[in-house]
This record gives sequence, structure tokens and C-alpha cells, in this order.
Amino acid sequence: MRLHASELTTGRTFGLRLDPGEEFFSAMEEFCRSRGIRHGYIPMFLAAFADADIVGACDKLEDPAAPVWSKVHLTNAEALGCGTIATDQDTGQLLPHIHTTLGLKERSATGYTSHLLAARIQFLAELILVEVTAPAMTRPADPAMYDVPRLTFGSLPSAVPD
Repeated sequence: MRLHASELTTGRTFGLRLDPGEEFFSAMEEFCRSRGIRHGYIPMFLAAFADADIVGACDKLEDPAAPVWSKVHLTNAEALGCGTIATDQDTGQLLPHIHTTLGLKERSATGYTSHLLAARIQFLAELILVEVTAPAMTRPADPAMYDVPRLTFGSLPSAVPD
């Protein structure tokens, strides 16, 4: 096993507020495109989501070691999360990778934690977004690991033996 690491050069830092009805990813991607942000990270966000889709399964998993690609739909949830923003090397498309913990308000704040796939704002979302100016952050699919997209830094990731 190797640890892949790179020193990050950060640029601008932004505070964002998303309003009711906005789609989390669409609004964030539009903001990044309008400011020329191609790579970055979100150290934290908090939100009230009217609805959200996260990675999850209700059925028994055939291969518990494999990634889960199905989704669970939740409504009326308070959320806390963080993530990274990479860029597809070929298309230039932003590739956010966001994880979140959600509490369902009408169910005694029953909690769910997973990869955020989609969300629509109920009241607001507040987030901090930090631009990374170097190195390039990409997320190519790793065929050796079920084609899971994995974060890389620059054209060749640096590897540090453990």
C-alpha cells in the first residue's frame, strides 16, 4: 500500500450560500465555472435539504468489498459534509466528490452517512470552497479497483511508501 500525496497551492477562498430550490451540485458547478475554478476542496458545508440522494442499498450486497452504485432517496434532512473538486482531464468537466451526514428531521434526526449524489436545498446551504491552483487534481477511474474514480495530483501522483 502506498500513500499518494501532494502539497497543494491554494488560491481564493469563498463563502457560499445556496437558496431554497437550488440544486446543490448545479449551483456549485455554475459558481466554479463562473470563477474559473477547476480544482479545490470544501472543508465543510451545512445545509437543510428538501431531498437528497446518497449512495446506499437496502438489499444484501453480493460482493461486500465492491462499491455500492445504487442510491437511497431521503427528504427533509439536515446535513453536514465536505469534499473535493477535481477536473476530468479529457472533457474539463468538474468532478465533485462530496460525503455527507444527514439527519431526518421527522424521524428524531435518524442519521445517514454516505456519498452525496444529488440534493435540492430546502432552506439554505452554507459552504466554504477553497480553490487549489496547483497541482491539477483529477479523478480517473481505477480499473484495478472496480473502476472507482480516485483522486490524483498532477500528471503523475507522487507516492510515499508506508
